[in-house]
Amino acid sequence: MQWEKLGRLLAPDPRVVWMTSHCGASFARPQRQPGHFEVYVTGRDTNNRSMIGRVELDLSDAPRVLIIEADPVLTPGQKGAFDENGVSYPYLVEHGVDLYMLYVGWMPTVLTPFQNHLGMAVQGPGGECTRVSRAPTHERNDDDFLSIGSACCFIEDGLWRLWYTSFLSWAKTPEDPKHHYVIKYAESTDGRSWKRLNVVCIGPRSIDEYSIGRPTVIRLGYWYHMWFSYRGDQYQIGYARSRDGLEWERRDDLLLPPSGDDHAWDGISQCYPHVFQLGTYLYMLYCGNDYGRGGLGLARLAIDSIEDGG
Repeated sequence: MQWEKLGRLLAPDPRVVWMTSHCGASFARPQRQPGHFEVYVTGRDTNNRSMIGRVELDLSDAPRVLIIEADPVLTPGQKGAFDENGVSYPYLVEHGVDLYMLYVGWMPTVLTPFQNHLGMAVQGPGGECTRVSRAPTHERNDDDFLSIGSACCFIEDGLWRLWYTSFLSWAKTPEDPKHHYVIKYAESTDGRSWKRLNVVCIGPRSIDEYSIGRPTVIRLGYWYHMWFSYRGDQYQIGYARSRDGLEWERRDDLLLPPSGDDHAWDGISQCYPHVFQLGTYLYMLYCGNDYGRGGLGLARLAIDSIEDGG
């Protein structure tokens, strides 16, 4: 299973208010015109606050960005809200005639740098996104009592299936604010009330790993496939497979290959994958160095190389 890197698609642009310094976690949604996708991109403004903007991507020939919308589709919430300091990690779910966006809100805290919580917005006919609630859609509980981060969701046989990032702990002192988190699973019959099984799907393989998140899951035949970010010193993109979406086998030997050039836009780290299908290929949007300061790139993989589960 060998991914082919297709290069950087998008770089930060000081002229675009929502992506002046970063092009981060993204989600691609197919359009009516074959090979065209609208891509929801996490960027950052001049105050380092995350926003979600939108671009149009053409994959019908050589991959290229056709349009960068000047205005963001979702901006930080009002002061004091869970998303007052930024919105990021978009993941879209179609349900009937409605299009929902799961996103992560950022809120600064005192003894730790921040809290994350999941919110939801709905897209209107003009493409605008409106919050369904000013509060998080996934409240904290005894199992997820710190923060809930990036998530992947799709509907399968009427069941909403959610893989999400759950924070387990912070370091013991403010001088070492290292966060430890894993990927868990939840499900719902309506997308509003969730049953959390407190099942850890992807956890650390060694004491050096402490951040595992941004899952993207697809199903091909009898297998579920997940790509995710994990890190020790720097972020890398990992891979796992499962028969039921609950118990996963990590196969990080099948990850995206490094560039081999520390000076490249993705030479130091690669993170925040989103995988989607077009024809006989899977495509992966992913971020480069420093959480997307290096830009947003694309890779592809022939589906027949993964149909047996890797």
